[in-house]
Amino acid sequence: MSKTVKNSSRKVAPKAKKTTAAEAKAVVDHIVSEAVAAAELTNAQLIARREAAVPRGVASAAPIYAKYAENAELWDVDLSGVVDLWVEFGQADEKWLRKASGRAKQVVLYTYGGRSVPIWWQQNQSILSRFKNLKVVNIPEQAVEQLAGFVGRNMAVQVNINEGQVWLSNADMSVLVEPEVLQ
Repeated sequence: MSKTVKNSSRKVAPKAKKTTAAEAKAVVDHIVSEAVAAAELTNAQLIARREAAVPRGVASAAPIYAKYAENAELWDVDLSGVVDLWVEFGQADEKWLRKASGRAKQVVLYTYGGRSVPIWWQQNQSILSRFKNLKVVNIPEQAVEQLAGFVGRNMAVQVNINEGQVWLSNADMSVLVEPEVLQ
């Protein structure tokens, strides 16, 4: 009896099975249920999840998990649903900052934009001074331009904050940012 052996270095992939509408719906339902479950985690559970997933040596002195993040705003919400911190970026509208100040314990607006910031601040300073829980911080134009060098597909940035100065470093460069507190 002789056996015939087929020598073939090519492997043929099995034909892909077409997904039915019911299977697609089941996958979507699973993804949605996972997202809902993740959204209901407490900060303590999120910290435990992070510690399990992040390798040793990667640290953060103050882990913050945002309940809401869209466009140029972030919210830090406590377990009772109260917004502890609302962070805005850019030259925000007074109406938007009024809303933020009414809903959050603390609001921080980080402005950037070089020569346009002093003009915006002059126009809005008297109105924004009414909001006692609002802090306005300007990031100087030179620092913003230097920070553009950090942008990349796989960013690894070390941040050191000391006495009002922020040092950002990566393998190639370091940037000193000295934010100017406007209010």
